[in-house]
Amino acid sequence: MTDSPKRRPNMSPEKYARLRAEAKAPYRGLRKFIYFGLGASGFIGAFIFLAQLAAGQNVTSILPNLALQIGVVALMIFLFRLENRAERKS
Repeated sequence: MTDSPKRRPNMSPEKYARLRAEAKAPYRGLRKFIYFGLGASGFIGAFIFLAQLAAGQNVTSILPNLALQIGVVALMIFLFRLENRAERKS
């Protein structure tokens, strides 16, 4: 056999490759799910603060909160893209 001696003969090559990828970067799927969830939460928060801003409620306290929510969304998008790039490399 030309295959690696550590590989089980009854395991499909696709499953073996997937398990190797998971061993190299554990919890990648969980991290991407968390980034997506936190980004969605930030988007909902930004939408709420934007609606309050459009209604003209206490602008001085809404602007910093809106900026924070937009920053959270931007950070989650950055981390999600970083994770995708790392996944494509391996």
